[in-house]
Amino acid sequence: MSEQVIQETSLTSLPLLHRGKVRDLYAVDEERLLVIQTDRLSAFDVILPTPIPGKGKVLTAVSNFWFAKLAHVIPNHLTGIDPESVVAPAERPQVAGRAFVVRRLKPLPIEAIVRGYVAGSGWKDYRASGAICGIALPAGLQEASKLPQPIFTPSTKAPKGTHDENIPYVEAERLLGAVRAAEVRDAAIRLYREAADFAATKGIIIADTKFEFGTDAAGRLYLIDEALTPDSSRFWPRDQYRVGISPPSFDKQFVRDWLEAQHWNKQPPAPVLPADVLAKTAAKYEEAARLLLG
Repeated sequence: MSEQVIQETSLTSLPLLHRGKVRDLYAVDEERLLVIQTDRLSAFDVILPTPIPGKGKVLTAVSNFWFAKLAHVIPNHLTGIDPESVVAPAERPQVAGRAFVVRRLKPLPIEAIVRGYVAGSGWKDYRASGAICGIALPAGLQEASKLPQPIFTPSTKAPKGTHDENIPYVEAERLLGAVRAAEVRDAAIRLYREAADFAATKGIIIADTKFEFGTDAAGRLYLIDEALTPDSSRFWPRDQYRVGISPPSFDKQFVRDWLEAQHWNKQPPAPVLPADVLAKTAAKYEEAARLLLG
């Protein structure tokens, strides 16, 4: 790719509020934020020194698609304001195609994870206990089996550099209140169902995904952050899906596999990625976007 790779933004026209694993947040005013998807990549909760060219633009395009497609389920944080209009002219290349101007909302203190298949940590959990995150499941399921119904398995939102932890639903009720927890659970499962049904028509299985929600001053619930991207979801190619094995993913699996082979202790600093791993990973992100968006 010849386009500019953005590892870290350096806007001076707006105050920087926060750098996350992937996103840089700036204040537009008291009611709005500028969220920029960089090309940073994290694995095992560590930000890697090597960015993935074009990744931020893929995340932005895919999120924009889902925000529009699922707006009838729940409102989202987008304002419709052109991100390039809120920065200095010289800074527009840093935001072009990779940013949102969003409402300032209060994020909920949990991540809303929905699982439709037995995969990843859920498979390990099921093999050990016959349940996923404390939710009892039928006996005899295999790796990559489709669950009878999607399940809601919330987790904590860990600070950068630490690991999220799965929590039982009763803990989500304690953190949010019973009414809000049920609202989040029901919205997350409906979002997942509608997205999974659509993705299936495009040759993609959404095995699981993570949503984040926030509230406004009146307490109304909104979908925030990103939505149903290869970073926040486990996408499998439908034509390579087989029960009993872990299908290849449209995400950073090449990176995870390479890192696992390096005997790295999963603490910063992470090793520099080789060019072939970068290229394969970038191609997977772009393929997911191409299939979904056409």
